[in-house]
Amino acid sequence: MKKTAFIFLLIIAQQYVAFSQTVPYLKNGVFEPGEELTYRLRYGFISAAEGVLKVLPSDLVFDNKPTYHLNAVGKTSKAFSVFYNIRDQYDSYIDQKTYLPYFFSENIKEGKYRRNDKIRFYQEKKKIEATRGNFDAKESQTFDLLSAYYFSRTLDLSGVKEGESFKLSYFLKDTLSYLYITYLGKENIKTPLGTLRCLRFSPSLEPGRVFKKDSKLHLWVTDDENRIPVKAQVDILIGAVTLELTGVKGLKYPLKKVK
Repeated sequence: MKKTAFIFLLIIAQQYVAFSQTVPYLKNGVFEPGEELTYRLRYGFISAAEGVLKVLPSDLVFDNKPTYHLNAVGKTSKAFSVFYNIRDQYDSYIDQKTYLPYFFSENIKEGKYRRNDKIRFYQEKKKIEATRGNFDAKESQTFDLLSAYYFSRTLDLSGVKEGESFKLSYFLKDTLSYLYITYLGKENIKTPLGTLRCLRFSPSLEPGRVFKKDSKLHLWVTDDENRIPVKAQVDILIGAVTLELTGVKGLKYPLKKVK
């Protein structure tokens, strides 16, 4: 599995819903400080990893704008830690109104591998200052892993049609890239929290390192005011990986279940 475990926990951050230009979003937002989401990653029938995503209050101000603090922590389960130990933490500070990131950091501990990266975003100037150098952004909205996930939840999808594809600009380590995704319609999904009405998406994948050439990622997101990813599934080079939502706290809106 190596790095696959928590990378997959945040793959939804890279590959949820994406656009190549300034996009409409819900001004009233879908999350608030106090929200906490818990996920479990299964490799076949084995519980391989778990992750917790939180929205926290923040006293930090960037460009004279107040921020929210987004935090994600992932670790391998006890069973998988025997073979490969992962302890990763991601932090992002985003504008309270536009949800765009100002600052991102990641502290990666995967086996003997260590990485600490920091990224400062200047959205209006389309500039990025990172641990590995300075870069010019391609778009007026550029995201890190964590902020992409939360911003995507706020998008206005009222005009999206089945089969329509989009793309998102994101920055990781020292590279600006685009990711593509297709909307596939609506579906009811059984979860540990009950049966939920969901929107279904299929993001593009990069074959070779983890995914097979014909691998397809399927992602299900609640079709309610919260827009929470509840399940993701993909075939990898050896076996299949499934991500499941196992717990929620502090939601801004009640979670709507199918009766």
